[in-house]
Amino acid sequence: MEDLVESILDYVKADYTDYAIMINGEWGSGKTYFWNNKIRRKIESLQLNGKRYTTIYMSLYGISNLEDISKKIFIETTQLMDRNLKKFMNYNEQKTIPEYAKTGLDMANFFGVTQNGDKVNYEEFFNTDDKILCFDDLERANVDVIDILGYINNFVEHDHIKTIIICNEKELSTKLKSSNLEMKTFIATYLLDKQGDLNVNDKPMVEKIQDKIEYVFDKANDYERIKEKLIGETFEYAPEFSYIINGLLMRYENNEDLIRFLRSNTNLIISTFNKSGTRNLRILKHALNDFKKIYTMVNKNYPNTNYRVMQTMLIFTIAVSFEIKAGKITKDKFLNINSNEEYKSLLVSSRVLMDNRQFYIKEFDNNYYYNFKSEYRFFKFIEVYVRTRIFDMKIFKEDMEVIINTIDTEKLPGYKRLLTEEYWKISEEQFPKVIEEVLEDVKNGNLKAIEIVKLYAYFSYFIDKGLIDYDIETIKNLFFNGMNLAALNSEYCDNVEEELAKIGIDEVTQGMEDILKYFYNINTQLKEKMYTTKAENIFKCIPMKMETFYEQFATECMDFPILKYYDVFQLFQRISCASNEDIVTIKELLQNRVAQNREKLLPEVKKLKQLKQIIDDYVANKANTIKIVMLKEFASDLGNIIYSYENEN
Repeated sequence: MEDLVESILDYVKADYTDYAIMINGEWGSGKTYFWNNKIRRKIESLQLNGKRYTTIYMSLYGISNLEDISKKIFIETTQLMDRNLKKFMNYNEQKTIPEYAKTGLDMANFFGVTQNGDKVNYEEFFNTDDKILCFDDLERANVDVIDILGYINNFVEHDHIKTIIICNEKELSTKLKSSNLEMKTFIATYLLDKQGDLNVNDKPMVEKIQDKIEYVFDKANDYERIKEKLIGETFEYAPEFSYIINGLLMRYENNEDLIRFLRSNTNLIISTFNKSGTRNLRILKHALNDFKKIYTMVNKNYPNTNYRVMQTMLIFTIAVSFEIKAGKITKDKFLNINSNEEYKSLLVSSRVLMDNRQFYIKEFDNNYYYNFKSEYRFFKFIEVYVRTRIFDMKIFKEDMEVIINTIDTEKLPGYKRLLTEEYWKISEEQFPKVIEEVLEDVKNGNLKAIEIVKLYAYFSYFIDKGLIDYDIETIKNLFFNGMNLAALNSEYCDNVEEELAKIGIDEVTQGMEDILKYFYNINTQLKEKMYTTKAENIFKCIPMKMETFYEQFATECMDFPILKYYDVFQLFQRISCASNEDIVTIKELLQNRVAQNREKLLPEVKKLKQLKQIIDDYVANKANTIKIVMLKEFASDLGNIIYSYENEN
């Protein structure tokens, strides 16, 4: 880095130059920081031939015309500044005028402030003596880069002003090629058509249009030509990240606790930054700002938080910031992971899920937590904060309460230790206690049925490896009975394959097939129980809460055979008590859903036949009233639905 500084200073010290120099580097890599803290200070400390140089820095970000550049140069150099403004800048050790002050000066000129009775001409007023120009963010200007370089060339070639241009040539190249792409494509297609080449099948159409665009609108070549004329040397900026990161930490000097923590973990910050695979210091700066908020909230609300947890929070904040903000992943990669337990379950699993989430999480963990051991490695409140910019106090408190209660793994229930961490991490002394505790929970049906299945895989494996001294048949029967008890309070598991993929045992264990068969039977019963309860909750809204019924039925039952799980005689009683209008609406609702989701509703046919028979029996030999007529039509339409199913090819 010092060699780069000296090379730039050699350019400044040269008696005569008719070229500019360029500093090229990626976005966010600290080029501007390098200018402000290394180059500018060195230049302004030079004394050559009895004179000192003054640097004039201008960001071209958002510049929309060349006159704006002239105005910026004038405002930075003019001696017409208000005396109070000069005093303010000297007091605050500012080298450039604040943007709001520039606006005021600009408007003063607009409204007629003059020098010697004449309005100031920005370009004519510029004094070039003893000045070094620095133009930053060349690729972010809203003016054609060729025009900007031509403008800068006037200062360099005619006035021999030492000029430094800072940019990201990679992004500049992309911008040159992609600007006005729709217009270029249209014109290229038009020219190919006029030349009779459009329909010639000598090469792919996309390639043909691209070649024509490059031929007609070759801005890249124009850029190279003017660059060759203007730029004498291009320096590749490869930052010393440790130096810059130390500079970033200086902004937290006023917070003694935070700066002490960050300083003591500088190597951790640098290591995590390097593992991100980017050079974007801007993202790191934002991540450290986020961590300031996190550190402050944790210390305020949970002052005795474990130091290792705070270190992990620092790593996680930086890691998630880079993963999301550097565009490496979509924001929703962590969306469905709600706890550290879920995160660890994905890591423990050795099988591959149907999607690629598990693979990504393992890569993330292996990358950022390599050689850093911590039981708590995922913080939902931090992920939400980085992703949404909202510091959710509810999630924060939920996370922190779990951390406080479980950071000592010995306090975790035995079954959670087996399901969420590698079993070999349990000490030899603790292992027998964990085994007995898990067996007691299984025996009493304290766990979910799916958890009992997963735990059986471990116990069978432990028996096979001689880690526990139990008969496999005894254990199997204990787990069968445990599932029977668990079924009384368990809920239906609708993602069995995903849950089973979280088992951290590769080998197929003894009796696993029997356990799974038993579980699937129980899970089917739980499914029936769940849908029966759901059907009861929906149909009980007839006839008193019809709006609620229509809303729930339309959102939950249009493609699901809910009638299969409800007693048809009760359904008839409810329908017969409804208003005539509702009877018609319910009938039409049933017809429409069959038309839209015929195959999915096939399991309902048996119940539809029963309902039709009940209605037919009820209306038989009864004198016609409006309701009786409506019910007869209801039964007739049910007959049509049944007939359509029975006569399908």
